[in-house]
Amino acid sequence: MAQDEMLRIAVPNKGALSEAAAQMLREAGYRQRHDSKELVLVDDENHVEFYYLRPRDIAVYVGEGTLDVGITGRDMLLDSGATADEIMALGFGRSRFRFAAAGASGWSVKDLDGLRIATSYPGLLHAYLADQGVQARLIKLDGAVESAIRLGVADAIADVVETGTTLKKAGLELFGEVICHSEGILIQRRGEVDAEALELLKRRLSGVLVARNYVMVDYDVRADALERAVAITPGLEGPTVSDLHKEGWHAVRAMVPRKDAQKMMDELWSVGARAILLTDIAACRL
Repeated sequence: MAQDEMLRIAVPNKGALSEAAAQMLREAGYRQRHDSKELVLVDDENHVEFYYLRPRDIAVYVGEGTLDVGITGRDMLLDSGATADEIMALGFGRSRFRFAAAGASGWSVKDLDGLRIATSYPGLLHAYLADQGVQARLIKLDGAVESAIRLGVADAIADVVETGTTLKKAGLELFGEVICHSEGILIQRRGEVDAEALELLKRRLSGVLVARNYVMVDYDVRADALERAVAITPGLEGPTVSDLHKEGWHAVRAMVPRKDAQKMMDELWSVGARAILLTDIAACRL
């Protein structure tokens, strides 16, 4: 890539991934559009260009080498068959791709042999069924897949599932194993890419993930309980421990997983820690 060229990044222009992707990029220090009709945004300060595209098209543009990297769903990448590589999971837009049918609680994937399956992801589903040795007729639909059985178009469906509520309302039951665990991912084209700009992007996005998944915990603890408290909050490289003005007491600070923070606070209290505080992390580099 020439020295004066910018890193070209594809971003979803609508759908479930769009706002989450834009918010993550903002938190990573990149400019993002304010007008939903804006198709291209140039961020001169960070030497990148953003292209706002249909989520399903992003893997194709990146795979063809038209754009350098992109944010899309893992299910969309697999469905596209594009020659692009997943390089980072981004932690948002999580979903499962599963089979469902009416009265199918005891079914397995083998029961689909010879049946009609409606789906919006024929590429992904075809590859999965071929791997399972199942031959079925795939009915491609762009949306409202859960209505296909009631309308007589299909015998079963394969669709993205978040909570399963929509399928239950349609009288359908999930069956078989999860076909694909999906989430927002960063993908890269094959071939030469500005390694420095890409590494900066990855480092910034990783920093956002850490900031979202960790919090800072601060507390005071007596010297005779310090080792027990530190064992609860070991931090990453080890906690920061400082002497307090009050003799025999220490102040401790450590990064801890957000999901475990409340439990840790309870455990710290039980060993005698006091003035226990949790603080959000705005940004991080590890």
